[in-house]
Amino acid sequence: MRIDPNIALVYSTDKGRIDQPKAQAEVPTGDGIVRIHKDSKGRKGKGVSVIKGLALDQKALKDLAQKLKKQCGCGGTVKDFSIEVQTDNREQIKSILEKLNFTVKLAGG
Repeated sequence: MRIDPNIALVYSTDKGRIDQPKAQAEVPTGDGIVRIHKDSKGRKGKGVSVIKGLALDQKALKDLAQKLKKQCGCGGTVKDFSIEVQTDNREQIKSILEKLNFTVKLAGG
């Protein structure tokens, strides 16, 4: 019997269920400039600020998102290495990120 290396082992009669370690997504690298976009598409007209260009891993992004949400007094989430904060006040987000030594630009309208 030949074993295909592309097939992952899920169950073994000796050990039972075998959990495979999840692959870590690679952190995207950018030009070093954090951009804050305003977006309202697909959100029933509610505006959010989308922060892109942060070269941080998932844990650091979640910590930064928590800090931004707390200081802005609003909600938000982390999606695909970007932070979405439920506020239109991009200037406040910009000042917070600049205090944390990020180079920030306001992008979009």
